Amino acid sequence: MLILGSGPAGLSAAIYGARAGMAPIVVQGIQPGGQLTTTTDVENYPGFREVIQGPWLMEEMQAQAEHVGAQMMWDTIVEVDLSQRPFRLVGDGGHVYLGDTLVIATGAQAKWLGLDSEQKLRGQGVSACATCDGFFFRGKKVAVIGGGNTAVEEALYLTNHSHDVTLIHRRDTLRAEKILQERLFKHHGVKVLWNTEVEEFVGGEGNEGLVALNLKDTRTGESSRLDVHGGFVAIGHHPATELFQGHLELDADHYIEVEPGTTRTSVPGVFACGDVMDKIYRQAITAAGTGCMAALDAERYLAEADFEAEEAVAAE
Repeated sequence: MLILGSGPAGLSAAIYGARAGMAPIVVQGIQPGGQLTTTTDVENYPGFREVIQGPWLMEEMQAQAEHVGAQMMWDTIVEVDLSQRPFRLVGDGGHVYLGDTLVIATGAQAKWLGLDSEQKLRGQGVSACATCDGFFFRGKKVAVIGGGNTAVEEALYLTNHSHDVTLIHRRDTLRAEKILQERLFKHHGVKVLWNTEVEEFVGGEGNEGLVALNLKDTRTGESSRLDVHGGFVAIGHHPATELFQGHLELDADHYIEVEPGTTRTSVPGVFACGDVMDKIYRQAITAAGTGCMAALDAERYLAEADFEAEEAVAAE
């Protein structure tokens, strides 16, 4: 079993695949360990009463996968052939990988504004996941940047932790679904700044983290400042599916389409799990769950393929 990606989804698939005797090979990609290696405090992963560190959690997952027999490869895939089994993948150094099954767990990356100050303060008040980090801003002023479904959902979610939530949008209308807009406008804990964009995330002295946003009116060019402790960038995600365009069915947002309730893709023997197929939840625990599903789906697929091959031989 070949597995592309080494975040919670890929490593969970590796653990289950190894225990099922499928000899999993994990090609780790450009970001070994996935997005959790770029975060610090993780407080919502089951099994840990105290706050744990994202990089540590991924190190433990990898160690567990290796302990039960998974093989890790430090490589990045640049070419795929899914037209026949075994599936053929080529790394950027020319190494060729062959697999009877393929699990795709390449994830998705949050879109950022591209500001230097945003990069500097990531994890210090600047985040792209309210569900992940909103708990750390209980009772504090926060802002959400964006105008689509994700931004409105994050703003509403943050009202569970903050009494002062500001949604900042560079236009004068939202792109979110009407029902979400209605919920937002009716909520007394959220105010909206229209025709406004963030020019800079302002950090405090020392290790204080984010303390304010420098804003600009997109119509007049007038500058202003908004004091906040948390800034959540919610302008969408990029699923890492460029490799599979033309090989697998993708949805309108370029996520891999799977059969509902499974991880099966449009190509038999190829399975997708984690954020590369999930644009709703995007949590480490849900990614790990779908990684388990992918390994179980792959095991069943191989068992059925072997049975059909044996039946064909017997018939001959």
